[in-house]
Amino acid sequence: MTNIEDRVTAIGLTPKATGMQYRHVGRSGLIASAIGVGCFPFGGFVKQPEVQAVVDQALDLGINYFDTANSYGIGKSEEALGFALAGGKRQQALIATKFGNRTGDGPNEIGASRLAIINACEASLKRLNTDYIDLYQLHWPDHDTSIEETLRALDDLVRAGKVRYIGASNLFAWELCEAHFTAEKLGVGSFVSAQDHYNLLYRDIEKRFEPFCVKYGVGMTHYFPLAAGMLSGVHKRGEIVPGSRQDKNPNTAAWQSDRNWSVTEKLQAFAQQRGWTLAQMSLAWLLSRPATFTVIAGADKPQHLIDNVKALEIRFTAEDLVEIDRITLVDEDRTVAPPYRTLRPEKVHEFEAMQLARAGAPSRAAH
Repeated sequence: MTNIEDRVTAIGLTPKATGMQYRHVGRSGLIASAIGVGCFPFGGFVKQPEVQAVVDQALDLGINYFDTANSYGIGKSEEALGFALAGGKRQQALIATKFGNRTGDGPNEIGASRLAIINACEASLKRLNTDYIDLYQLHWPDHDTSIEETLRALDDLVRAGKVRYIGASNLFAWELCEAHFTAEKLGVGSFVSAQDHYNLLYRDIEKRFEPFCVKYGVGMTHYFPLAAGMLSGVHKRGEIVPGSRQDKNPNTAAWQSDRNWSVTEKLQAFAQQRGWTLAQMSLAWLLSRPATFTVIAGADKPQHLIDNVKALEIRFTAEDLVEIDRITLVDEDRTVAPPYRTLRPEKVHEFEAMQLARAGAPSRAAH
C-alpha cells in the first residue's frame, strides 16, 4: 500500500486508486460510493469483531457510505458502527442514519416533531461517537406532525453543524413532492435523497416516484436491493441455506411466493448465461437507474463486500435491459385503464419500460 507521503503534491493529495465509483447524492455536492454498506445487522446478527472486519474492508475498497438508523437494534447498530470507525476512520466515512421510528415508550420517542428530532439526533451523535451526521434521514412519514415543523427542525440542526444533509425514506411520491416545495417556500434545506424499497422483484417505484426524483434532482438509494436474500443467488426454492441470516429471519417466508421464485429463477439463468452472479447483476441493474447514487446491501462478512463491488464491472447492452424487463415486468398494470395503453400512450409514459419490453424494443435506460 502506498504511503500517504508518496501522494503529496503542491496542490494536495493525488487520488488513492481503489476502483470504486462515486456519485453525487442527487444534485447536492455530497459524494457517495456507488456501493454502500447496510448496517441493519450490526450489533445483532453481526457481532463487533465481524463489524470491524466489514467496516475496515469497506474503507479499503473505497466504500464510504454506511447506512444505519436509531431503531436498528434500538441503537446497537449505531453504537457498533461508531466503535468500528474510531481511531481516525470517521473522516473516511459518510454516515447516513435515520430517525422517526419508535425507540422508547415515551410519547416523544417516535415521530418527526421538533422535540423528537432534536432528541433523536443528540442520542445518535453519542452512539455514533461523532460530532456530526453526514446524511440525516426521516425514516417514515409522521402524519401527526406538519412537514413545516419537521423541515424547520432539520434546518436548525444543519445550521448548528450537527447535520450536513437531510434525506427521507418511505415517503409516497406526493409526500416527497410536498416536502420539496414546502422547503422551497420556507427557504430551508430540502431532502437531497430518498431511500425506498426497490429491486428487480418490486418495480412499482418506477411508475411515479422515480420520475419525480429524476426531474427534481433527488438522489435515490434502496433497501432490500436483493429482496431479503431472494436475489442473492445462494438460496433455492424451498431450500434456504442453514445458518444464514435469511434462515434466522422470521420474515423470510413472506418473500417466498411462487411468482417471486419464478422470476428469480429466470433471472438466475439469465445472469449465469452472461457469467454474472445474480446478486452482482441485481446491484448493477439498480445502479443503471437514472436517479440511483448508491446501493446498500447488508454485509455479514468482508467477502460479501468484495463480491458486491464486482457489480461495478457489469455493463448491460440495450438487449440485456429489454430482456430483464421482459422477465420481471410480468404483472398486469391495474392503475391505468387498458384502452389508454394503446389509444393514448402519452398518458402512460411512466410504464414505458413495460411497453418496450412487450414490444421487444431497446430500452431508453441503455442510452
